[in-house]
Amino acid sequence: MKSEILVIGAGMVGTCTALELALRGHTVTLLDRRAPGQETSYGNAGVIQREAVEPYPMPRKLGFLLSAALGRDPSVSYHPSAVLAALPRLWQYWRASAPGRHAAISRDYAALIAHATSEHARLMQMAGADALVRREGLRLAFRTGKPFAAALQDAARLERRYGIGFRALDSTELARAEPAFHTPLAGAVDWLDSWSVSDPGKLVERYAALFQQRGGRLVQGDGLTLRQCGAAWQADSVEGRIDAAHAVIALGPWAETLTRRLGYRLPLFVKRGYHRHYAGGAQPAVPTLDAERGYVMSPQSRGLRITTGAEIARIDARPTPQQLALAEQSARQLLDLGTPVEPTPWMGSRPCVADMLPVIGGAGWHAKLWFNFGHGHQGFTLGPASARLLADLIDGVPPFIDARGYSPQRFLAR
Repeated sequence: MKSEILVIGAGMVGTCTALELALRGHTVTLLDRRAPGQETSYGNAGVIQREAVEPYPMPRKLGFLLSAALGRDPSVSYHPSAVLAALPRLWQYWRASAPGRHAAISRDYAALIAHATSEHARLMQMAGADALVRREGLRLAFRTGKPFAAALQDAARLERRYGIGFRALDSTELARAEPAFHTPLAGAVDWLDSWSVSDPGKLVERYAALFQQRGGRLVQGDGLTLRQCGAAWQADSVEGRIDAAHAVIALGPWAETLTRRLGYRLPLFVKRGYHRHYAGGAQPAVPTLDAERGYVMSPQSRGLRITTGAEIARIDARPTPQQLALAEQSARQLLDLGTPVEPTPWMGSRPCVADMLPVIGGAGWHAKLWFNFGHGHQGFTLGPASARLLADLIDGVPPFIDARGYSPQRFLAR
């Protein structure tokens, strides 16, 4: 049976969810305070990470933790008050990152990542967005030999376990592949199955345009006004009240505000990140992670985008872009970076779950309320695959992968 469905949140995940439901014949309204793809989905490195078969665990080595605590590791920074506020969730994150639990979590995670590029390809073709995509992989560059050797061992393990392809480049091969680098590096791991996008926000816009072409309704409004009224769901918009039989919360880092208001206590927290574009300088041949410094250099339509690692901070705290300053210094050691395009860096928040798995499925305590959020670093990668999974659940058909690992019930049962 086809239904009226309200999707709250027009990032990559929410837009893909609305599009997938519209393609299946549902009457869908997509509601957000801003145009599609203007928040977290705009600010990422623009990489569809097919290689990211295992979610990012909390590092457990004492040396790293000490370096991070002292503010010496450029891949992570924090606001002390935010760490204290998030301590119970960070403790859950720490426990979930133990090797045995992380391996079990990774089995569910890899099952969804396995469909990342194929599900994007399906939507890209329909949306006429293929010109935005490069299928040339993701490069992890290493400055010193010991981390490079460890990365090669791990890459071989992931290739054996999950079947994803990689290529190893020694120092000479890397210098040949990246002539813009004027500092010798130890080597690189090239993940061959990952894709990159020249404008992440524009890809979301293309999906949103296809959604409207297929009969979907895009409306500006405050998703935090979502409420249950009898058997229906309602929210306020600039066009008046919207009513629907079903509601999907796909609010990314703002999901906790709404779900707590509805009575759900999920172990959510945010990791903030920054980016800036640089024009007139050199660029790497493919998106490149400076693996020992924790930032990504990604060629984009606006210039070379530098994106940072994780900052533990409240979502509404003032910007503290020290990580970006460190990333810029490191990038200038490798290539002629050019001049900044934006007067100030962009800042956004990643929606994270303590057990590293997204929350996808029926809410549990409310009929016809659905969740699709908590994708951490991979909302841009997993938008289409997550949308397909949730649409299967809403339609009541056998899901294309086992959905139990992502269900909100894993938290409500506690």
